[in-house]
Amino acid sequence: MQEREAAEHGLACTYKLLDLDKPGLTADALPELLTHAEASGYAGLNITYPCKQKILPLLTELSEDARALGAVNTVVFREGKRIGHNTDWWAFAESFRRGMAGAPMGRVVQLGAGGAGAATAYAALRLGAGEVRIFDRIPERAAGLAAKLQARFGDLRVRTADDLAAAMTDADGIIHATPTGMAKHPGLALDASLLRPELWLAEVVYFPLETELLRVAKGLGCRTLNGAGMAVYQAVLAFRLFTGLEADAERMQRHFLSMGETA
Repeated sequence: MQEREAAEHGLACTYKLLDLDKPGLTADALPELLTHAEASGYAGLNITYPCKQKILPLLTELSEDARALGAVNTVVFREGKRIGHNTDWWAFAESFRRGMAGAPMGRVVQLGAGGAGAATAYAALRLGAGEVRIFDRIPERAAGLAAKLQARFGDLRVRTADDLAAAMTDADGIIHATPTGMAKHPGLALDASLLRPELWLAEVVYFPLETELLRVAKGLGCRTLNGAGMAVYQAVLAFRLFTGLEADAERMQRHFLSMGETA
């Protein structure tokens, strides 16, 4: 998406994948990777799982959104500074506005309290969710995210969910913000028996576009939203941050969808 959009603006752009899995690295390699990218003349980096929170101590500055969320998905190298941004929350919100218009948001259950979860919960609250119930397999992580959001949105609109089944009994919808369902993390993040046709489901995973969770939810008749929109709209804002130019969101979306499951 970045390379093709740059070409449309008459720019020669190289966008490379630094995949931690292939050389067998972990997030501990972030200091060296950042130094290498900066020294090599990169305009910036997109940051994904599992590095969105671990990268924070390595940055010079944080945007207001990145600071509020405690998670970064875009780093810009400028004038000797490493500036962290979060374009994920706006991307999820924009995708939800377009793909889930009119969906009830009185009570929302979110699975996952990591970097992506921080952005999606923030977005849900900005979209007007009455209450967001955060569930994570690490209770302390859910509690930490809830505390950050409560400081901004109030205690009544954010709480943790220790019992997922109980939290879902009267929920309007589910946000899935864990890596489960990714090609390298297959499976379901919850017991399928907890789903019911009245629920909507918004997914953040986009490799593959149809996760097992989405497939099961669709089969039950749930209204669903895949992760394509979040992937596209975060890239739209990242393009602006990298180049100073406005991307054509519809064009980037067409390119993303043309890549299909091989993206």
